[in-house]
Amino acid sequence: LEATLSRSGYKVTLAANGGEALLVVEERGLKPDLVITDVVMPGMSGSALAERLRRKQPDLKVLFMSGYTDDAIAYHGVLDPGTPFIQKPFTLRDIAEKVRAVLRKK
Repeated sequence: LEATLSRSGYKVTLAANGGEALLVVEERGLKPDLVITDVVMPGMSGSALAERLRRKQPDLKVLFMSGYTDDAIAYHGVLDPGTPFIQKPFTLRDIAEKVRAVLRKK
């Protein structure tokens, strides 16, 4: 995933989990254009991560991914309807196209 996005011209910063992502953004003073996060992670959910990051960067775009279907995610109220989402497993082409679409959306 990192290599595909890098080859597509994106600068990629990795974090192993939500807590690490918060630290990386804070310590490096990053203002990412997009955060890609799993919906379910140990320690902090993807939506909690997005909420914390958006406190300092309200216009931050977030793409959520999960092995659960988008219908199951919406049914359980995990994400709001219309939230950018890609279901795993996905192809590298699919994720690259989804990233482009999310970044283009105003």
